[in-house]
Amino acid sequence: MERVKHMAEETGPAPDPTRSLLAFFGSETSRLRGEAGMSQEALAEKAHTTQSMISKVEAAKRVPSKDLARDLDAALKTGGHFGRLHPLMLTFAYPSWFLPYVELEQDATSIRAFQGQVVPGLLQTEEYARAMLEAVRAVNLDDTVAVRMSRQAIFEREVPPTCWFVIDEPVLLRPIGGTEVMRAQLEKLLEVGADPRNVIQVIPRQAGAHPGLAGPFTLMGFDEGADVLYIDGFSQGRMALEPREIAEAVHTYDLLRAVALPPKESADLIREHLKEPSS
Repeated sequence: MERVKHMAEETGPAPDPTRSLLAFFGSETSRLRGEAGMSQEALAEKAHTTQSMISKVEAAKRVPSKDLARDLDAALKTGGHFGRLHPLMLTFAYPSWFLPYVELEQDATSIRAFQGQVVPGLLQTEEYARAMLEAVRAVNLDDTVAVRMSRQAIFEREVPPTCWFVIDEPVLLRPIGGTEVMRAQLEKLLEVGADPRNVIQVIPRQAGAHPGLAGPFTLMGFDEGADVLYIDGFSQGRMALEPREIAEAVHTYDLLRAVALPPKESADLIREHLKEPSS
């Protein structure tokens, strides 16, 4: 009885499997784990992951990777059940226009991003993401938040990408989610920026007009092949592969880095806002 109680406590309320394919994947993981008599820790060990990840997958708070789906099948001896479910789940987890970007992002060896309105998705805390997406009335809010947070798994790869983020100072001033949410978000920016593989620069308000006012964009580099440019849009973004447009984006990004504060001074500015976050 104690073991059953422990399993129930670590799992928490199961998501409604009819809510989405992400929730169905999570409920199936929980169901089949229970039938196998495994705790989350035991399944995590067999599936080469962490108990935290199993817990989040079961709660539909993370999109499982293709490798994790394969390892769940092996650990639970489910005959490829999760492997077959995975591509269906991805199709419904991400908008059709965004899925190719996510797949490229997972393989990128370098990422250069500029954002002038909100904290870049790869750097957002869950609470910040929820408050921002709630404000734009995102459909299936829980799944949308889970999808956004799942993208941050790229930082946990065996060889993470090198990342360079340039953000406008007004991003630090916009109190999305309120004081406590912003405080946690600013702390995360400092934490990510402390990793030597990551660079975060802030364009100060005093800079005035700068090349990023045309809108946010991301450049991704790979071991093989040309860079890919992703441009955010109102209703959906688009990817650009044409060399001329990519070259223009690279030039613009160089100009943004030049006008932004150096990384150490950027961190100092973030700390200033952390002392007195906007409310």
